[in-house]
Amino acid sequence: MADNAAAEGRGRGRGRRGDRGRRGRRDDTKEEWVPVTKLGRLVKDGRINSIEEVYLFSLPVKEFQIIDKFLPGLKDEVMNIMPVQKQTTAGQRTRFKACVVVGDSNGHVGLGVKCSKEVATAIRGAIALAKLNIIPVRRGYWGTVLGEPHTVPAKVTGKCGSVTSRLVPAPRGTGIVAAPKPKRLLQLAGIQDCYTTSRGSTKTLGNFVKATFQAISCTYGYLTPDLWEESVFTKTPYQEHSDFLAKTVKRNY
Repeated sequence: MADNAAAEGRGRGRGRRGDRGRRGRRDDTKEEWVPVTKLGRLVKDGRINSIEEVYLFSLPVKEFQIIDKFLPGLKDEVMNIMPVQKQTTAGQRTRFKACVVVGDSNGHVGLGVKCSKEVATAIRGAIALAKLNIIPVRRGYWGTVLGEPHTVPAKVTGKCGSVTSRLVPAPRGTGIVAAPKPKRLLQLAGIQDCYTTSRGSTKTLGNFVKATFQAISCTYGYLTPDLWEESVFTKTPYQEHSDFLAKTVKRNY
């Protein structure tokens, strides 16, 4: 009888331990975005309808959810992951630095760099920073102005560290003549045909990608005759919607 009671006791105990795994599933639904900046409030309320309005008035973007709302079709590409070390009194502390490029292949591209203890955390942080750094890319033609823009409008140059990257317009059908990493960046920017040339220590992939990103950001850095039209100045979104922004927002903390 004692043996049977002990066996039953052991059985009940194992059963209780076995039930530990039966827990509710974690809710993976995304939390609702609560904007904390003026621009975020205007975007969520639908008072700013395109990212071009943000670029027109040079409004600083501090929340990546704004970019997600305007450009839902963004693709991300990890350019480089490298370990970095810091010497401390307890020894060496190793962290990982991730370089990520995001773009929609239609004239918008961004670059982000983030350092973290874990690779996955560094990549997530780099994607968020890349969205905040998204810039418009101006595209043009080589020769006759026919069809859609397919290449860079002029020769542009970017530099980072010892690396110098230069983009040169190319005829339609040429493709992107570049190293693998800059080629992927140009594809995400929406460039179809382009010649490239580079100098310096291009094996430093971080600087190589940054130099190419700086070069492609120069496409809107100057005015060509087709952009010499008279500008009509309007109120900034902050001035136009000042009554809406003056309302106090109740926050649930």
